[in-house]
Amino acid sequence: MLPQVPDRALAELGRTEGGTDTLALLVRDQDTRRLLLLRAVLDAADAADPAVCSAGQKARLRDDWALLAEADRAAPAGRRGAEATEGDAVSPARALLLQPLTGPWAVSCLRGLAPGAGPADDQRIRELRRALAHFGALVTVAAARAGIPVTTRLTARDGVLSLPSLGALHTAGSGDVSVEVDARDGRLTLRQTDAPDVVVFLESRFGAWSGAPAWTPAHALPGLTSGAAPMPLDDLDPYRAVRGGPRHHTLSGPTTLDDVERKRWLQAWSGTAAALRSGGGHRLTEALALLRCLVPLEMPPGADGRGGCSATRREAFGALLSSTPPSPVAFAGTLVHELQHAKLAALSDMVTLHQSAADARYFAPWRPDPRPYDGLLQGAYAHLGLADFFQRRALTGEPAHRESAWAQHARYRAQVGAVLPALVGSPHLTVRGRQFVDEMVAAHERMAAHPAPRGHTARAQAYLKSSRTLWTQRQSTSLPPNG
Repeated sequence: MLPQVPDRALAELGRTEGGTDTLALLVRDQDTRRLLLLRAVLDAADAADPAVCSAGQKARLRDDWALLAEADRAAPAGRRGAEATEGDAVSPARALLLQPLTGPWAVSCLRGLAPGAGPADDQRIRELRRALAHFGALVTVAAARAGIPVTTRLTARDGVLSLPSLGALHTAGSGDVSVEVDARDGRLTLRQTDAPDVVVFLESRFGAWSGAPAWTPAHALPGLTSGAAPMPLDDLDPYRAVRGGPRHHTLSGPTTLDDVERKRWLQAWSGTAAALRSGGGHRLTEALALLRCLVPLEMPPGADGRGGCSATRREAFGALLSSTPPSPVAFAGTLVHELQHAKLAALSDMVTLHQSAADARYFAPWRPDPRPYDGLLQGAYAHLGLADFFQRRALTGEPAHRESAWAQHARYRAQVGAVLPALVGSPHLTVRGRQFVDEMVAAHERMAAHPAPRGHTARAQAYLKSSRTLWTQRQSTSLPPNG
């Protein structure tokens, strides 16, 4: 039975906040859904047509699942960060299953195994075979972390064998290459034809090292605060991006970092906790509770280091995709923005907030295109969180940064104010959805107690007016001619 959302938690989230209990509720629900999703993969494979998933593949999946269960019963690896409750412990196997990028992998498997996925052509079979083989890599890592000796065969994809949370082996041959893996005593020996063995040593908390040039270790940034777990900076996982899936036009693809870019990430990350705290202690609390990994994206064309792009993925709860952050404050703002999306997506899995038709379209001043109601709600919620963050920075931050914070607060608050009437006026809100939106309205109104300087407010209103005018012109030119 999945948990219910108390009114107190709904009210906290409506204000774009959330205490530790509320955030833990979201995390537990998402973790439960992830485990159910993984079980669904096994069941779908077992029921699949042999032309799609062969008897050999099904047998391998069952063997891997049994090994995974054994690893899960092994001694726990300790608490998994700020969201773990007192007395809670997570096994090495479960910690891997709950990694954000395991979600996209599971969705990819289910898509390939679905009866209506289309004919069992070579491309579909190849991608599904690769996806199912990735489960073997995940299970091998789980067994190695749990101290269970195992010898198995894994398959590298396009010459790269990705071992989640450890790193990647670049094979001597290209294409899909078979690699024998022997894991025992805290190390993995990777064997392939016509290439020397590669010995990899597990680090105590994250990653693995090797002196072999063919090995690329997984990287992590230090914990966001003292005592927090290292934050994976994952530029290796093959499921960190949607292959061929829809993507917003401003979002770039994943990238592999070099040493220079990795140092830039570290520089921004090192000051992010302080920047978050300057916008309210609850912003740091939610980052510690919800954020589990960072996925680097390419810098968008023309950004020139000053802009960037970021995103969250509903199936990868806890992951933040972002181009290289230009500064700690900018990255803190990105975290605030994207974690509001993550919170609302998680809440929407637990509570039906509205029943609006997907074809309804609304004006959103942060986007040039018309938005469906759900997209409008998501955008308004994220921008409300940013308005709160920058107002707090303006009120408590350093004088040198105050004007910039007020300017951003004024713009975000004006944008939210422009769409709240459409959100509140919708007849498709459920009872609990109306409670949630009413809390958003109240939070927006409370900001008026500390208004931005008049000049910033005037510029924000002028920007809003211009955005609405341009949006209206675009819609009128896109309409078909009469008659």
